[in-house]
Amino acid sequence: MAARSSPVAAPAAASACRPKPGPLASAPDLVRLKRRAEFLNAAKGKASARGAVLIQQTPAPPDTPFMRVGFTATKKLGGAVVRNRCKRRLREAARLVLPELGEGGQDYVFIARSGCADRPWERLLDDVRAALRGLKGGGDPPRAPRPLKPPRKGGRS
Repeated sequence: MAARSSPVAAPAAASACRPKPGPLASAPDLVRLKRRAEFLNAAKGKASARGAVLIQQTPAPPDTPFMRVGFTATKKLGGAVVRNRCKRRLREAARLVLPELGEGGQDYVFIARSGCADRPWERLLDDVRAALRGLKGGGDPPRAPRPLKPPRKGGRS
């Protein structure tokens, strides 16, 4: 038998390890956002925060009739294990809820907030539904920018 690292065995070993298409790949009307520019563009649109999720929405490019969706979790939430769990849960919630409440031709970005990893599943689904309904109603009002802190006394100039 050939070693796994041999040129003969490597293609066979690699084909056995190929990932199966994910849940979003099987849904024809959902496409993943992957580039940073797409996420930054979504941040310019409407946003709605409910419970453990914040959802941003913006119109997709004109030639895109389907929904595009992206997921993110900041390092504030915890280590890689926690962030990945949050994103997996949000992907599944989007797969279940977006077909009923999302609009075609829109980009959505799901941002995990604190408690997303531990939130009971039904409550997380309710948060996603409420946030999507909030987007249909115009989104949350924009937050006022934080005031600048006054300069420190006696410190560096």
